[in-house]
Amino acid sequence: MRRNTALALCLALPLAACGTPQERCIDRNTSEYRTVSSLLAEVEGNLSRGYAWEERQVVRTRFEQCRRVYRDRNGQQHVTTYGCWRDVVDNERYRVPIDPAAETRKRDGLVERQAALTRGANAAVAACRAAYPEAA
Repeated sequence: MRRNTALALCLALPLAACGTPQERCIDRNTSEYRTVSSLLAEVEGNLSRGYAWEERQVVRTRFEQCRRVYRDRNGQQHVTTYGCWRDVVDNERYRVPIDPAAETRKRDGLVERQAALTRGANAAVAACRAAYPEAA
């Protein structure tokens, strides 16, 4: 019985990830507020650390096992493996110095923008909850 329940939950999770109509409505109508909040959290993190994080892509060469498929005289396929070098792209995080005065101005601007968006986001959430009530 437990196995069937676990299987049903595993199959239902991808469908639940899409969200209910209420969740989709809230998500759609509060995207700018969430973006500003995310940027604000990033700027505050930069100020508390004293530096920012950036990412760059780095190409590295890695030794791997490669496969080669060939046919013999009778037409049968054979697979051989051999060592080969492959290029692999990695993302690398690195520190970037910040200008604390500029980051402070950026934070202050984002705080003002977040405060301006808060009323609209709250109204949108209330409207979505009224339009799509969820069953308890």
